[in-house]
Amino acid sequence: MRTSIDLTPYRRSTVGFDRLFDMLEGKTDGQEGYPPYNLVRLGEDSYRIELAVAGFTPDEVEVIAQQNRLTVSGKKGENEDGGEYLHRGIATRSFERRFELADYVEVDSANFENGLLSITLRKVVPEAMKPRRIEIGHGEPAPKQIDTAQAQSQKAA
Repeated sequence: MRTSIDLTPYRRSTVGFDRLFDMLEGKTDGQEGYPPYNLVRLGEDSYRIELAVAGFTPDEVEVIAQQNRLTVSGKKGENEDGGEYLHRGIATRSFERRFELADYVEVDSANFENGLLSITLRKVVPEAMKPRRIEIGHGEPAPKQIDTAQAQSQKAA
């Protein structure tokens, strides 16, 4: 049983958060399970996406990297062999698969081999955004503050 949360009041009072609310509500932009893919973590800051695109050639697949989004789409050309298929088990329908990328994740490379498209990603954080250690200086100790009542008694003496 799925319980849903009504985000309508928040949608009315915010601008630019539509994609976030769609993700919270489970909307997936009409994506089915095609083509199947794997997400592989190669190291602390590197990843690989593997898409099974059997039946496609590298010319029929397009990889587009935009800000925080990677889009992989494929469009099959016309059937060139002219044969009549009695059974078609290898899907050759057009597809578009979108991946939301975290900040500072860049596409490093894309390789196509044996019907498998491998896209290598790496996280590159700019030096200005990395945490840095601040050294604490050794200065003169702060002067002691004399209590005003004490100072007046010293003047009177």
